[in-house]
Amino acid sequence: MIKKILIVDDSPISIKIIKSCIPKDKDYELFDAADGQIGVEKYRELKPDLTFLDLTMPVMNGFQALEEILKFDQRAMVIILTADVQIKAIAKAHDLGAFSVLKKPPAKESVAAAIKEAEDALTERG
Repeated sequence: MIKKILIVDDSPISIKIIKSCIPKDKDYELFDAADGQIGVEKYRELKPDLTFLDLTMPVMNGFQALEEILKFDQRAMVIILTADVQIKAIAKAHDLGAFSVLKKPPAKESVAAAIKEAEDALTERG
């Protein structure tokens, strides 16, 4: 069951948009971080059930942050949110261990569906 969600993005507007797309009926605890480095630190501190991660950020990009998060927690559930929808970037995100990739700006339905898929995958893992 997903309770805590971490959103890592350097754009306050993007964070606001993502938060607005997350279903309100589930009482999720929402946290955010403004770059990959802070995102990794918050991941270690909070151990969220799900992380939304942007790829293009200062200090530490999303690919680096994804690697660090998965070094810390191999079972981390990370959804990449990016405006870079090139096949190469999407393939790299999957190869590194991302659960899925969503295009920015996300549609409310795609975020809700991604959360549901993540919950189903977590339930299957046990």
